[in-house]
Amino acid sequence: MIRSTLAVPAGVQNRIVWLRVGNLLDGIGTAPLRDAHVVYDRVSIYFVGSGSSRPPAEILRPGQDRPDLDVPDGTLLPCLTDAHAHLFLEGGELAVERRAEHLKRDPASLLADARGRLARLVRLGVAAVRDAGDRVGVGLALSRLCSGEARPVMPYVESPGAAIHHRGRYGGFMAGPLEDYASPRACVEARVANGADRIKLIPTGIINFGKAQVTTEPQMSTSEIAQLVAAAQSLGRQTFAHASGDSGIDRVIDGGVDSVEHGFFVRDDQLARMRDRRTAWVPTFGPVQAQLDHARLLGWNPQATSSLRGILERHAASLARAHAMGVMIVAGSDAGSFGVAHGLGLFREMELMERAGLPPIAVINAATGVGTGRFGYKEKFGLIKPGYLSRFILTKHSPLESVSNLCKPRWILFDGEVYDAGEETVTEGL
Repeated sequence: MIRSTLAVPAGVQNRIVWLRVGNLLDGIGTAPLRDAHVVYDRVSIYFVGSGSSRPPAEILRPGQDRPDLDVPDGTLLPCLTDAHAHLFLEGGELAVERRAEHLKRDPASLLADARGRLARLVRLGVAAVRDAGDRVGVGLALSRLCSGEARPVMPYVESPGAAIHHRGRYGGFMAGPLEDYASPRACVEARVANGADRIKLIPTGIINFGKAQVTTEPQMSTSEIAQLVAAAQSLGRQTFAHASGDSGIDRVIDGGVDSVEHGFFVRDDQLARMRDRRTAWVPTFGPVQAQLDHARLLGWNPQATSSLRGILERHAASLARAHAMGVMIVAGSDAGSFGVAHGLGLFREMELMERAGLPPIAVINAATGVGTGRFGYKEKFGLIKPGYLSRFILTKHSPLESVSNLCKPRWILFDGEVYDAGEETVTEGL
């Protein structure tokens, strides 16, 4: 639906659109482009300029001398990417019993639900999802659907398939054991043969919220991680690793993974090594914040609630230092986790990153162009520059004042279609 107060033209086949906005956030810049011009069609961006740098006549329609749409009080930015989500899980479901039953459902019904989520994500302004693993093949099926000729309207999806863990250790609901294979290389080869776009590792356990630490020893050695990473690299795949607790984070950095997921209790010297090695950090505040937000429902006592607050405060301080140090920070919500709805959880994650001290434009870049540049996706999204896909968010509520403004009414321009996005609050199914 197109909002009646602003007729945003669709970029239909062979229809060039010239759009002018007051501010443009390209996905990587540290300041907005003022009085910006963008020329695009349903497939691609052809021109980006500002001020007197107007589009050349040869890319416009014959005789066109003014924009199709002029929004001087508007801001244009790329659609968002959630760099860590589990599409086979419904994060908006808060009933513990129903969440447990969800995991027992057959893959076909899980896939059907996930496809419904993807359709809703487009209308929220999410253009891509880096799925973080499931053992029933939902993510891989969505990745194949995304690359197929009969692709429906959906975000770009990449998946590792089943993550890799050790039998009997954390992660069995989304992973398969390394012990099923003769060697780490054989395990990676099997994942790639099954269609994995990248390789997900689970080298550590999870946080003991009551004790505010990771109380279990890492489940993978540095050598195992390095072997898995080397095998992935030889097959043209990046790696990302679930890791919290300082000893586990040490191992994944030394093992050479491309990104650290979660990273709770990371030390400053580890952040410096991540910066120097271009190891990205996806901090995922969302799942821990959800534990605090729903503490009463979950039965957390005052001591555990205080512990949760402390974990989040420490994580926020680490993120602020990481930004100041120049660590590559990428936004990922861990959607599908308890209380973290797909799409809406990403907006919440961005708000938490801003609350931690990151400037709004840094948060927006973390959810758009930074991950695009580091993770080498097969499609060109996350930036507003010539040659990239025409997938934008247009808003009159400046996200430079606060990223929470991205939840306010806005327009989503996605592959030629225009969607009128309101303030979505329904988490059912997400």
